[in-house]
This record gives sequence, C-alpha cells and structure tokens, in this order.
Amino acid sequence: MPIPLPPGRFAGDPGPLGVDLHMHSTASDGALAPGEVVALCAKRGIALMALTDHDTVAGVAEAENAARRLGILLLPAAELSTRWQGVGIHVVALLPTGVSGALETALAAQARAREARAVEIAARMEKLGLDDALARAREQAGSYRPLGRPDFARALVAAGLVPDVATAFRKHLGSGKSGDVKAHWPPLAEVVGWIVEAEGVAVLAHPLRYGLTRRKRGLLLDAFVEAGGEAAELVSGFQNADITRDLARQLDERGLYGSVGSDFHFPGGHLAPGSMGPVPRTAVPPVWMHPRLASVVAARCDADSTGAL
Repeated sequence: MPIPLPPGRFAGDPGPLGVDLHMHSTASDGALAPGEVVALCAKRGIALMALTDHDTVAGVAEAENAARRLGILLLPAAELSTRWQGVGIHVVALLPTGVSGALETALAAQARAREARAVEIAARMEKLGLDDALARAREQAGSYRPLGRPDFARALVAAGLVPDVATAFRKHLGSGKSGDVKAHWPPLAEVVGWIVEAEGVAVLAHPLRYGLTRRKRGLLLDAFVEAGGEAAELVSGFQNADITRDLARQLDERGLYGSVGSDFHFPGGHLAPGSMGPVPRTAVPPVWMHPRLASVVAARCDADSTGAL
C-alpha cells in the first residue's frame, strides 16, 4: 500500500487528517513501546506521524522499523523542555535528518536535568505524604528512564493519596503546583537554536495549555519566532474551536506553520493517535509543507508507491 500524501492545506474538512505529530512511548512517559504506538497508529489510519518523547530520540529507531513495516511515514522527533519568563514551555523538534551537532550533546544534558528534576519532585512529593517517592515513581515507570511528572502522578494514585492522575496534576503536579519543577530547563531561545542547527523544524507545543492570556501568548510566539521557531501546534488534542480559530489568526500574523497532534500517552484515555479537535479552514500552512519536511514526505511517499523502501 502506498503512503498517501497528507493534505497540502487546512481546508476545514471534518474528516481525520491521517496525521499526528505529537505522541509518546515508553522511551519517555508513555505506556506503549515505540513499535506498539506505531501499530496503534496503523490501526487508526495514521499515514504521517512523529514520535515525540520527552528530551530523547531513544524510541525513534524502533518506531521507524515498525513504521516501514506497516506503511507509515515517521518523522524523527523529540519534545524538548524549556523555560520562558518563568513558564515551562515545550518545543517539538521535527528532525528530518536526525540528531546532530549541539542537539546531540544537549539531549544528554537534558537527560541529566530530568534526573535532577526527578529528585527535586520526589522531595516535594514526600512532603505531601508520598514516602520513598523516587522509588515509587520508578516502580510506575517500569524501566530505567528519566522520570516525569506522570510517573509521580501514578505513584500518588497507587499510594491512595489521590483518586486519579487528573487529580494528581490538578492538586500537586500541574502548572504552578508544587511538583511543577522547571528550573532545570534551558531557555527557549537556546533550545530552538539547537533544533535549527540540526536542520530541523522547531514547533511550539500546545500553546493553549500554558495558562497564558492572549497577549502573553502573542509575546511567547514573538519570542519563539525571534529565536528561529517556525511552527506551532494549531491543534493539540481536544480544544475549543473558537479559541483554535483565534490561535490560527495569531499564527498567520507571524507567518508560522501549523502542526497537529494528539499528545497521546496511554490507551484507554480520551486521547488516541489521531484524535483531536477540528482543524479550521485557515491560510496557515501545514508544517509538513515546510521546505525541510515537504521534500522528505514527498520522496518517501513516492518511494513507497513504487515499492522502493
């Protein structure tokens, strides 16, 4: 089966795009192995995907092997942690030529930062009554990888301190809460610089989730563009359609490309690969039409249509 080319514009069609450029696996804080994420994408009709584990590309090779076997186009990627004006910001790095230069060194530094951050989060969770928090979060992770807030959230649930993960984030681990530790992350401009040097495309992840006013979101987008960022997630999971249209205007004003992603972490929740709110009709071009990505996407689709994998 040839891989279909994704749509060249956001036409406001109600049907699924067959594209998901924001998902997680067990290489970071997801519940499924990279190959399992790809298999689920295949079942759900995803033709173009990116595995965007936090501050790592450790799952990309396994995902790429599965994607080739299942006839899906996979873009190498990662979701990098940054800070801007005291706010923790995430940037998806779409890396058509893979990891190179300063980004390669930076990913190792990001892993060390995650380890230091986990120790600090654990200390804060112990003050809330989660005894031996680091070990309990490690049990939830199920493998030796840098721990994230979802691991501590599941540990809080397992210890009976909160009824569910959503409550753990709302009370203890979400933005501005005691477990929201971001001091270890590098500045936004530095991270975008790594991506640009690696000939990747920097995508501002879920810009509507940072609790910013419209004005401050505009300032974030301005700073992102100034640093070399070229795209933002127009739709991330499910979000209000009116706000999405307003976000599209903000992206269009700055000449940014638009990306889409579910931010999938685990099966059984309200999000699944390819599941997201409606994508409006807009002049904002899809990120896969960016020159550094479009040629890769077109070449791979053409190769698969002739069987030249």
